Amino acid sequence: MLTASGGPFLGRTAAALETVTVEDALRHPRWRMGKKISIDSATLMNKALEIIEARWLFAMAPRDIEVLVHPQSVVHSLVEFHDGSVIAQLGEADMRVPIAYALSYPERLPLNVPRLSLAEWARLEFFPVDGETFPAIAMAYTALEAGGAAPVTLNAANEVAVDAFLRGRIAFSAITQVVAEALQHYDATADSYEAVLAADRSTRIWVERYIKKLPSA
Repeated sequence: MLTASGGPFLGRTAAALETVTVEDALRHPRWRMGKKISIDSATLMNKALEIIEARWLFAMAPRDIEVLVHPQSVVHSLVEFHDGSVIAQLGEADMRVPIAYALSYPERLPLNVPRLSLAEWARLEFFPVDGETFPAIAMAYTALEAGGAAPVTLNAANEVAVDAFLRGRIAFSAITQVVAEALQHYDATADSYEAVLAADRSTRIWVERYIKKLPSA
């Protein structure tokens, strides 16, 4: 189970996201991150990518990977075992911790970061994802089901769309629209490393042409 903070637009409707600005989308309530990943968090595309990552990193069927909205960002992931018990990984919302662990794995470095106090948090909440407002999650399962280069297409299309949004070329709501169109209309193979790179390049070209047809933000 992957947890998502819900980003800066948690609780908003899809219609309410039509007019949000770059500044709005970058104003994450919990995490301090770079612009690209902050926008991904606002669309929940970061979790879509994590679903794809988890499918391959842990050799799991997509149906066994779930995303929960957890606004407090204290529980970062959970694992459910065959007997129904669940183990959760908890910590303060600080990117230095996962970055340091990635660099030092399997060891953990002593870090001067805030320590978690569950007594201070007192209440932790979990909600299902609003698929209508945040369609990116469903796109991850669609891409995995399609197989081939579909996950490559999803990632490449999202990167181009996010850059276009940050540059004021498209509206925020158009980001997932662009990705959905790319997944529906673009097809490529991924049977080799070279084919993956080719799919990435050609997807970016296709998406750029598609964005030029969209109204500017």
